Amino acid sequence: MELITNDRLDDLERELIGRVRGRVLEIGAGDGENFGAFHPDVAWTGLEPDAGRRTELATRAREWRHASTPLDATAEHIPLPDASVDAVVGTYVLCSVTDVAAALAEVRRVLVPGGRVVFVDHVAAPRGTLKRALQNMATPLSTWLDHGCHWNRDPEPELAAAGFTGADVRRLRVRSMPFGPVPVLLYEGAAPAPVE
Repeated sequence: MELITNDRLDDLERELIGRVRGRVLEIGAGDGENFGAFHPDVAWTGLEPDAGRRTELATRAREWRHASTPLDATAEHIPLPDASVDAVVGTYVLCSVTDVAAALAEVRRVLVPGGRVVFVDHVAAPRGTLKRALQNMATPLSTWLDHGCHWNRDPEPELAAAGFTGADVRRLRVRSMPFGPVPVLLYEGAAPAPVE
């Protein structure tokens, strides 16, 4: 895996997010850090279950040309109709959902057939490594202190099981202290296309 800096990771995230078009749902939108990466014509809808973050997100959403009021919801229960969005974006959110399979089933439900997904997440280190052992030890604490974040989760197999096909999938290591590089997954893919 390529070793990169945080600045390079930020550039790659912006590049992936900048590719989505149309009606875009951002799950776990936090306080709106991704607004600067979206194409200006994106019709944005976001969901964020944390009330404090959602307040800041709502402020930022009002500044966006095509944004709706952020939804108070989790990725496991998206309050949107079937096939109502063209793309779904999630940055550092699959690590913290309660049920990855349920969240991805909901993502697939609200996407149009062939719709795009972009996910960026830190992931589990390879099995048998010291990094993985540290992630396993830290995860009970990180889930309690950091919005449910699981440092030892790898969503890529779950994306495949949910029927998504990766178009641009990269695994990188990002320089970090004090425990060394953090493995990160950048995933751009698609839901199954309509049957003809």
